[in-house]
Amino acid sequence: MPGNHGAVFARTLSALRDVRLRSEIRLTEVPAPTRIAPYAAALTADVIDIADPDEDLATGRFVVLHDPAAPDTWDGQWRIVTFARAELEPELAGDPMLGAVGWSWLTDSLTHRNLGWTAEAGTVTRVVSESFAGLADREASVEMEIRASWTPVGGDAADHLRAWADMLCTIAGIPPLPDGVVPLPGQRR
Repeated sequence: MPGNHGAVFARTLSALRDVRLRSEIRLTEVPAPTRIAPYAAALTADVIDIADPDEDLATGRFVVLHDPAAPDTWDGQWRIVTFARAELEPELAGDPMLGAVGWSWLTDSLTHRNLGWTAEAGTVTRVVSESFAGLADREASVEMEIRASWTPVGGDAADHLRAWADMLCTIAGIPPLPDGVVPLPGQRR
């Protein structure tokens, strides 16, 4: 399909816009990065607490890039770049396996949806905040950030968005939906 990359990307963008996720997830299209690839789309997601819709349990960004030149580091024409952040239980601050567990939440989400990927890269960061002096009565807080990119192999960008949203719910502490349960359409902002 030489020369038809704009149409292919337009179909991908349309599919991303049509994705319906769990009711706890608020998905918003945002301006995409412009210098990384000729075609790009970006979405942000907030996982809300159903009991308190003003409370975000996790937040993230999902970017789909398309470059017909297939950059060597991508190992393909498509690339997904993601970010996810959530506050965790303070007792997890010292867990030496936290990074590996965070990364497995991403790969398990992709695997659970039978998706393939290659050329993956990323980091899992934990940030521990301790308060002192006038703020000493505040409990320590722990945030986890998962930054990841991969080249999709199998499935389309919408399938990878669904898998990433599953991971975002996992770090938010929301259990996965059982197999066969279809999420109700969420509100879009």
